[in-house]
Amino acid sequence: MWNQVYNPLGSAALSTIAAAIPVVSLLVMIASGRVKAHVAAVIAVVITNLIAIFVFTMPAGMSIRASLLGVVSGFFPIGWIVLNVIFLYQVTVSTGKFELLKRAVGGVTEDRRLQLLLVAFSFGAFFEGASGFGTPVAITGSILIGLGFSPLAASGLSLIANTAPVAYGALGTPIQGLASVTGLDPYILGAMVGRQLPVFSLIVPFWVVWAFAGWRGMKDVWPAILVTGVSFAIPQFVISNYVNPWIVDIGASLISMGCLILFLRVWQPKQLWLSPALSGQDESAATMAKAPPLDKTPLTQGQLWSALLPWIIVCIVMLIWGNGAFKTWANSIFAWNYPVPELHNMINRVPPVVAKPTPEGATFAFTYLSFTGSGMLIAAIISGLLMGLSPAKLVAEYGRTIRLCAISLITISAMLAIGTLTRLGGVDATLGLAFAATGVLYPFFGTLLGWLGVALTGSDTASNILFGNLQKITSEQIGLPSVLMAAANSSGGVMGKMIDAQSIVVASTATNWYGHESSILRYVFKHSIVLACLVGLLVTLQAYVYPFTELVLKPAQ
Repeated sequence: MWNQVYNPLGSAALSTIAAAIPVVSLLVMIASGRVKAHVAAVIAVVITNLIAIFVFTMPAGMSIRASLLGVVSGFFPIGWIVLNVIFLYQVTVSTGKFELLKRAVGGVTEDRRLQLLLVAFSFGAFFEGASGFGTPVAITGSILIGLGFSPLAASGLSLIANTAPVAYGALGTPIQGLASVTGLDPYILGAMVGRQLPVFSLIVPFWVVWAFAGWRGMKDVWPAILVTGVSFAIPQFVISNYVNPWIVDIGASLISMGCLILFLRVWQPKQLWLSPALSGQDESAATMAKAPPLDKTPLTQGQLWSALLPWIIVCIVMLIWGNGAFKTWANSIFAWNYPVPELHNMINRVPPVVAKPTPEGATFAFTYLSFTGSGMLIAAIISGLLMGLSPAKLVAEYGRTIRLCAISLITISAMLAIGTLTRLGGVDATLGLAFAATGVLYPFFGTLLGWLGVALTGSDTASNILFGNLQKITSEQIGLPSVLMAAANSSGGVMGKMIDAQSIVVASTATNWYGHESSILRYVFKHSIVLACLVGLLVTLQAYVYPFTELVLKPAQ
C-alpha cells in the first residue's frame, strides 16, 4: 500500500505550486497558441508523471499504470462517442442529406431574429447533444452564412447560442468525464447540472437576440423567444432529473424546435427584421463571407423525411441505449471489469482529505455493448444503409472519420490520463486543500475555475476531467455538497466555450472569415465573462441561501 502525501515539500505554499505545475503547464501551452492541444496534453502527461513520482513520492510503477488506465478510459467510453457521432455526421454530408437539412431549417421564417432562435439556439443544441466538440458551431455558422448573415453575426452569435446545451453535449460526454474522475453517480451529476442550467436556457435566447438586434429588436419578438427558452429549459430539467443525462440536449432541442415552428404558424412579428448584419454595425458587402447562398426551394415531403431520417434513428437508438433496463441487460451479456494489478485498492487517501484511510479503486470497465458510442455506431450504420451507402462505402467513410478524429482522440485520452493520475497521485487533493482557503467565496470562484478550464482547453469534458475531482475535494473540505461544486464546474464551464481558441477557429472557418479570429474573440468575450459570473452567483445562492439550497442534491452513498 502507498499512502498519498499532500504536503511533500513541508510547505503548503510550495507543495501547492508543485501540484499546480501540470495543469498550469497544460493551460499555458494551449493558451499560447504555439503548441497544438494534443501535443500540449501529451507533454503535460509526462510532466504530471514527473511531479507525481519525484515530488509526491508516488511509486513509478503506480504512476505509469495510472496514466495508462486514464488513456484507455479516455477512449472508452468518451473517445468512442466522439468518433461515432462524427461518423454519422460525415455519412449525412457524403449522401447530401445534410444540405437538405440546412434547407429545411432555413426555410421556416424570413425574420433574422427568428432564424437565429431556430438555427443557432435550438438546432445548434441538437447537434451539441448529438456530437458536440465544435460541430454545432460549424454547422450553425455555415447555415447562417447561407441565409445571408454577416460573418461576425454568424460566427459570434453561433458561439453565444452554443452555451446552455454544452454540459450535456455529445450524448452527455462532459457528465461522463466528470463522473469518471470524481466517482460520483453520473445520473446525480446530470440532475444537479439540470438544476443550474435551465435558468440560463431561459436567458440565453433573449441574450443572443439582444446581442444581434438590440433591445428594441429583441422586445418585438419576445413571445417567440420565451417559447423557445421555456420549451428548452423545462425538458432540460425534466430529462436530466427523471430520465438520464445522455439524451438531454437531443430531447430538449427537438421539443424546442417543434414548439417554435408550431408557434410561428399562429404568430408572426408585426415587422420582419430582414437585415443580416449586427445591430448598429455597418458591415459592407466587402466583408461578407463568400459562401454560396442557401437554396430556398421548398422541400418535398419525401426530401424532408429523408433529411430527418438519420436523426430520427439517432433519437430512437439513444432512447434505447439510455434506458437503465437495457444497460443492465447489455452488461449481463458483455461486461469485462479489469482491476489494474498493483494499482487497484493499493493507494490510500488519508486525512484530512478523508475521515479515515480509504483505498482508491482502479478498475477499467469494458461494457462494450452498452457504451453510448456503440449505440451511435449502430445508428450511423443503419442510417447509412437506408440512405443508399454500400457496406464498402461505409467502411471507407469510417476510415476517413478515424483520420479526421485521430488528433481529438489523442487529446481526450491524454487529458483523462492527467485527470486519473492527479487523482490517484493525490496531486488534485493538494490543490483542493489550497482552494478550500477561499472559504465562503469558493462557490463563486470554483464556478469560474470551470469557465477558465473550458476557455483554455476548448472542452467542457476536458475541464471536468482536469478540475472535477479538485472541486469535489475542495467542497468536502469546506462543508459544501460535493455534487454542487462538481456540477458547477460543468455549468460554469459552458460559458467559456464561446471564447476558446478551438471554437473561434471553427467559427471563422465555417463562415469563410479567415484571419478575423481576434474580431470574433473581442465580440464574444464580454458576453462570456458576464454570463459566467451569473452562473457563479446562482451557485453561491444554491450553496447558502434558502430556497435555492433546497435544489441541491446529495451524492449517492
